[in-house]
Amino acid sequence: MQRSKSLGEFVPEIERFLHKRKREAQNNIAMAERTLKQYATPSTEEPLAIIVYPTVEGNNFEIKPALLNLVQQNQFSGSPAEDPNLHISTFLRLRGTLKANQEAVRLHLFPFSLRDKVNAWFHSLEVGSITSWDQMRQAFLARFFPPSKTAKLRDQITWLYQKDGESLYDAWERFKEMLRLCPHHGLEKWLIVHTFYNGLSYTTKMIVDVAAGGALMN
Repeated sequence: MQRSKSLGEFVPEIERFLHKRKREAQNNIAMAERTLKQYATPSTEEPLAIIVYPTVEGNNFEIKPALLNLVQQNQFSGSPAEDPNLHISTFLRLRGTLKANQEAVRLHLFPFSLRDKVNAWFHSLEVGSITSWDQMRQAFLARFFPPSKTAKLRDQITWLYQKDGESLYDAWERFKEMLRLCPHHGLEKWLIVHTFYNGLSYTTKMIVDVAAGGALMN
């Protein structure tokens, strides 16, 4: 028959258990303190790249300081007066003289064309989320040319009306500017002509019909 332990025999075992738990608690506190300190201390590690750059052909990739300077002189800050599509068009024109490694050049240079809150937006993107120029362009336009803006500009195009005292030339130039501001309007060419014609005044329509040798829309 197994003899049960007396209370005196349990005391050393209880002390060892409590001592072990005390050591574990002290270790946990020390680890927590180190973790908090690490969070409070600026990291010296190299930040991970948002853009995954393509492999460069021939290892001859170089961006000239003059080109970088031109890009930085045409930065986009995200103000209401700025046009995201025009910014991309200008950016592509600036680096258009480089024929080799165009994908890599675009991806390396484009972040330098951003400033203020737009630069902050870029650095908020997920690490490794951009792997091509198309992705970069789409992410940029989705943020700074949202569907609501597209819908508003498309409505302005659709409901064009010639202003009082506005010449045919001026009305046409204003309409073309609307189309330029929203290049992804999705309207067919025949519908663009139809929309412009319908927006003209009765007198201007008669002038257009005479110039066309008959009713333009017939």
